Amino acid sequence: QVQLVESGGGLVQPGGSLRLSCTTSVRTFISNNMGWFRQAPGKEREFVAALNWVGGAADYADSVKGRFTISRDMTKNTMYLEMNRLKLEDTAVYYCAAAGWGRISNAWNYWGQGTQVTVSS
Repeated sequence: QVQLVESGGGLVQPGGSLRLSCTTSVRTFISNNMGWFRQAPGKEREFVAALNWVGGAADYADSVKGRFTISRDMTKNTMYLEMNRLKLEDTAVYYCAAAGWGRISNAWNYWGQGTQVTVSS
């Protein structure tokens, strides 16, 4: 069974930074694309960023490009989302996803439990 565990969410002021982490098993991590989605209250889950496991190519939503960076640490089986210059509209529950590709949530097979990110002054 694939298990994805997110951490790192919290409350931050506009313009601030946070780093989210997603840890999984070695087998899942080394053989699957991984990504981040987010869901704000009353809205659909939306794509944030994804990392291709072959070569490590990254894809970003236009709304976060230049502010967020997706990366991975192969020694820790962990994927990260470094979020800088956070805006009020970045407030959402952030979900780690594995075994999929693309910007549609149902194209991904496995999900973490989510971690809350709140941007507020």
